[in-house]
Amino acid sequence: MPFSFLPPHSRRRFLQASLGAGALAALGTAGASRADAAQPSGRKTDVARLTWGLSGFGLIAKERGVLDRTLADQGIKVEWLGPFPNHAPTLQAVTGGTADFSFGGSTTPALAAIIAGSPLVFTQFLIYDPRTTAIIAKDGSGIDKVQDLAGKSVAVNRSGLGEFLLVAALEKFNVDRSKVKFVYLNPPDAAPALASGKVDAWSMWSPGVDIARFEYKAHDVFLEERDLDFQIDFTSWLTRRQFAQDNPDIVRAVNAALAAEAKWASENTQEAERIAQAKGDYSDQVRDHLASLKRKYVIYSVDDKAFLNNLQSAADWLAERKVLPEKVKVTDHLAKLD
Repeated sequence: MPFSFLPPHSRRRFLQASLGAGALAALGTAGASRADAAQPSGRKTDVARLTWGLSGFGLIAKERGVLDRTLADQGIKVEWLGPFPNHAPTLQAVTGGTADFSFGGSTTPALAAIIAGSPLVFTQFLIYDPRTTAIIAKDGSGIDKVQDLAGKSVAVNRSGLGEFLLVAALEKFNVDRSKVKFVYLNPPDAAPALASGKVDAWSMWSPGVDIARFEYKAHDVFLEERDLDFQIDFTSWLTRRQFAQDNPDIVRAVNAALAAEAKWASENTQEAERIAQAKGDYSDQVRDHLASLKRKYVIYSVDDKAFLNNLQSAADWLAERKVLPEKVKVTDHLAKLD
């Protein structure tokens, strides 16, 4: 599941700069063939460019530094690019060639990008337990249950976790979607919109939703772990199909390093939340709430058939409800690492 909550305008400028640099990714130097010849057969580069945001599992991995050292021991240099506000811009960066891996983010915008023609493949998946994405409204707003959203506006990220959760909530409680105004905003814009009353509610993941509860005196209208009986969106990493074909050793090494980080974070909740808080710059109250959840991070590989069946069911559900524009066969878009 996963996230980023970052209002500063300077980060938007970074995104514009980084995504605009896609043309720089075109390779054609005179020494390329000699460099390639020097690489192990399972890779054509010694660099892995990873993206990150100001919250979540990827941030913890970056800040700890263990992942960098683990990969360095294998002759792989890590370059971190960010911060990014959510998954979609990291997918653009990977597609444009300015990054090699999207950060651990929502499968829904990833599938939307693939449907739109981006040459991306999934490299690994993760599930957070418990699932903390929620639709929230400010105290005193008169919005206490999903039915109260009729005639109201809700901020969501387009084709992302926020939008799908709202769709699922309305369907569960038989609220006509046409009666609710979907306001498409990324997290940096949605947070102040809720605070100022420009939207009536917000569908959001942690820690943004947790920050908003405390700072804006908001409450849950619909909580994924409590109110949604099935999972439709998962955490994922993606790379370009060609990168995976050229560098299976790099992908395997990054996957293994991330899996080790997931194990550490699951076993060291307090320290993991302290690391996330230091960079996310939120209150001790929010940190302590998140630590109390004792979140677990469970990794799934691209050859886990049971997981892939669940992801395919989720993709079909989203397409049937027009969150995704059309159906997509998940198994056609997996990194082949054998």
